[in-house]
Amino acid sequence: MLLLVLAVGIGVGTPVWQDARAGADVPVTATDLADARAALDGLPVKGRAPKTGYERSAFGAAWTDVDRNGCDTRNDILRRDLVDLTFKEGTDGCTVLTGSLTDPYGGEVIAFERGERSSEVQIDHVVALSDAWQKGAQQWTDEVRTAFANDPANLLAVDGSLNQQKGAGDAATWLPPRKAYRCVYVVRQIRVKAAYGLWVTSAEQEAMSRELDRCVTAPASPAAS
Repeated sequence: MLLLVLAVGIGVGTPVWQDARAGADVPVTATDLADARAALDGLPVKGRAPKTGYERSAFGAAWTDVDRNGCDTRNDILRRDLVDLTFKEGTDGCTVLTGSLTDPYGGEVIAFERGERSSEVQIDHVVALSDAWQKGAQQWTDEVRTAFANDPANLLAVDGSLNQQKGAGDAATWLPPRKAYRCVYVVRQIRVKAAYGLWVTSAEQEAMSRELDRCVTAPASPAAS
């Protein structure tokens, strides 16, 4: 069915998407947009399957070290998405103790501190696990589900309260309140769903198409002289 590229992600996390969060706009390129439209057109459109049988454990133990770099996935994403990091001694720069996140969903700067305040920054599955379960993942092997749950292309460090607000919502039921990030968010969802062979509902397809119509693309690079 898919994907020999699971272990290294599916390549949607380009620098402009992951790092350009502080500005007023977070653009995608015209090529990104065209590719997303084509991918959306290719996604099967079906109703949701029943949620019967869904458990978080169906996607493996939380934050498995699938890339075998010695760090669990949560710490990998914190290291990728936060700045001004400090680390726990004796963990070889793995366990993040503190850092600063510019939340892509709301735009606020959040100080992360491991411990009682850890939940203020959470790792979001851009395509939620429950949503994936109801749109094709029930048929996957345990190995593929574990890879999906830990794929950095489908993970973002975000404001914990907004992550809780989103829950298992798809694009038809929840979009980031920061409108400048919605294009990137929907393009990422489309690319993840296309790569993993998931489907969309008709309402979800319509919502995604509507957001693509609103995308602001990055200006073309000047021609080399």
